[in-house]
Amino acid sequence: MPVRQTCADAALHYAGNDIDRAALQRKDPEWLAAQLAHPETLLMPVWRNRNLIAGMPCGAPAAATLLRTSGDEVTAVAAEPVFLGLRKATAIYAIDLSVCEEPLAERLAGDHQFVDLRLAGPLMSLSEAALCAYARGMVYWHRHHGFCSNCGRATRPEQGGQMRQCTACKRTSFPRTDPAVIMLVICDNGDGPARCLLGRDPRWPSGAYSTLAGFVEPGESLEEAVTREVFEESGVRVHDVTYLGSQPWPFPSSIMLGFRAQAHSMALQLDPDEVEDAQWFTAAQIRQFGEWGDRNAALKVPRRDSIARFLIDTWVAEQERL
Repeated sequence: MPVRQTCADAALHYAGNDIDRAALQRKDPEWLAAQLAHPETLLMPVWRNRNLIAGMPCGAPAAATLLRTSGDEVTAVAAEPVFLGLRKATAIYAIDLSVCEEPLAERLAGDHQFVDLRLAGPLMSLSEAALCAYARGMVYWHRHHGFCSNCGRATRPEQGGQMRQCTACKRTSFPRTDPAVIMLVICDNGDGPARCLLGRDPRWPSGAYSTLAGFVEPGESLEEAVTREVFEESGVRVHDVTYLGSQPWPFPSSIMLGFRAQAHSMALQLDPDEVEDAQWFTAAQIRQFGEWGDRNAALKVPRRDSIARFLIDTWVAEQERL
């Protein structure tokens, strides 16, 4: 099996969005109306959590946008447009076409396709992937927050869709992002080469392993969440929890907070409801893993666009330099 190249210095997918969110201008309804009516304004359609993508399946995928003047039929069937921001003074709006049945959605897509971002994202440029993730996340939030959690009445978008307000009690709500910790657990006790702990979920492809992860619970710090999740899933106690980076993960609405932690021991006691299997691997072993979608590989690393892959590749590259 060929040795897999690491990419420890690569930027994280879905982060690094270069759009100007125009926080001050979007509070002005007249300014927003003018932007939406401008002939050069761009529309980013999303249909049932799928982004409109150009260049699939044979070319290099990229975010497909429609000019406001050529998207009249699209806007006629779309839910409320969501102002994403400005890119080089050009306004960009996300529009939700989820109410459309599939034949109509396919016709509106024209020469492009509605594609799951988890398929197209790893092949896109970082800026294009980040913009698609932003649009997907905002559309998802609006589609699931049409009613007030306080009184149950309908809500309406405000500030270009950057918040919603109840039409009755005036309670406001903002786009939700669920914090989740994701961590690479290391054991380097001097007894042989250093190892990292990887586990697998039974829903993943056969042989796929990744870092441990879990949602932050109320009343705990991020470091406490790392310590708790590792112990609950693997029975391993950790220390020296170190933050390494974060990644927006709009599948559907999370922010992944990446850490590295040192294990006190390599003894495992797995929670079968959370982890099907977990093993300690050396960097040399991980270099022989195949890619997530490689059906011929016995063992597989996480997807290229995930922070789990970044955490693993960063550690493997460090071990190669030792």
